[in-house]
Amino acid sequence: VIARRRYHSPLAHCLVGPSDQLPPRAPAAGTWPPSPAQVSLGLGARCYPYHQYQYHTLTHPANPLPHTTRGGGRPALSSFSPSHSHPHPREMMRPSPCRVRPCAGAAAAAAIPISSTRLHQRPRVIFPAAAAPMDGATTRPSPPHHSHRLDAVSREHETIPERLAVVTGGNRGIGLEVCRQLAVQGVMVILTARNEKRGKDAVESLRHECNLSNITFHPLDILDDDSTASLAKHIETRHGKLDILVNNAGVGGVVVDQDGLRALNIDPNTWLSGKAAHLLERVVVQTYDEAVKCLDTNYYGIKRVTEGLLPLLKQSTSGARIVNTTSLRSELQRMPNEKLREELRNADAWDEKRIEAMLDEFLEALKHGRLEEAGWPTMLPAYSMSKMVVNLYTRILAKRHPEMRINCVHPGFVKTEINWNTGVIPPEEGARGAVKLALLPDNGNTGCYFDQTELGVAW
Repeated sequence: VIARRRYHSPLAHCLVGPSDQLPPRAPAAGTWPPSPAQVSLGLGARCYPYHQYQYHTLTHPANPLPHTTRGGGRPALSSFSPSHSHPHPREMMRPSPCRVRPCAGAAAAAAIPISSTRLHQRPRVIFPAAAAPMDGATTRPSPPHHSHRLDAVSREHETIPERLAVVTGGNRGIGLEVCRQLAVQGVMVILTARNEKRGKDAVESLRHECNLSNITFHPLDILDDDSTASLAKHIETRHGKLDILVNNAGVGGVVVDQDGLRALNIDPNTWLSGKAAHLLERVVVQTYDEAVKCLDTNYYGIKRVTEGLLPLLKQSTSGARIVNTTSLRSELQRMPNEKLREELRNADAWDEKRIEAMLDEFLEALKHGRLEEAGWPTMLPAYSMSKMVVNLYTRILAKRHPEMRINCVHPGFVKTEINWNTGVIPPEEGARGAVKLALLPDNGNTGCYFDQTELGVAW
């Protein structure tokens, strides 16, 4: 894409497409300057998709200028003397019969100092270097990696092909940061949220503060089948496939006295060690209704969205990635029921129906106050159970779809609303694990649990 239509240097630059799309050759020396009709056929005012075109330099056909040995066609500024007999450089944007150069030389040309002449302007263009040069075009060795910013960006786009990602719960916290980091990597991101205003505001903030244009918003309530179907229809119509799904939306599943919680001033290490249970009993209440909502969101919501978008993920040409956000509370060592703990370690023996039956048993025990007696988790019980089954569901999916990379990630103890801002690391750091898994290579891990950016042990 062309960021700004700016031209500098008497040697104009433009986009040159495939040979069948080239305009007529520049007029011969005796017919310069070209007629207005010929000028109107020039490439200077056109925009082409960046992945189809190379970056070429053009010369005045009637007055070939000396080229630098490394610059791929950019002359010294002193060799051009603007006068009223020659057209403005933006009228010179015509391909020379013999001086078309590929973009490899453009980098070194940037090192030439710019004088004070007002004609020193050129468009700033970013292209990958994947496209082959036109027939007859000469190639030059690329300058060192550090010599020009365009080279670094080109290589980055080569290693990360254009992909489409959906991030649930993307309007704040970790989800918002996942959207930002993926967009910075060149991924087209659909930020989703249940609240349309908050979602649109989040997109606008990323566009304004981070200058990111590859983020859009679509409403999504992960508890609603129709909402999921609407998103799937939108993606199918606009894109035809989906490459990355980050299931980030979630809830805590408890009623909290936040003022009382802040007054306790619990040390973060106490949180992480699980030794805060006796303190939390005073300010955190697990109700049956909140537990149902927690399981519906954290597990059944992930399942609903994944199944709804799975046909589009199968259409991915770059290899689909599914990332499920889990928690430290998901580790099976926190399951008091030893028999169930051992059963949960064997994912091959589980499917969605058996998971649902287990969750029904858990809710029944919670409803009748028998959690401890039956060996279920007692600290944040619904949240812990929801994340344990997310891990299990991740392994089931990974085995069922070996062509995809499907993993779950504990983002760390991040300071977000879900833990009442008691966390110790910022969302920027908490998002790194999910982004890493979203961009895994084809030979990357699948069916695994990650503790932030490293492999962890959860079962």
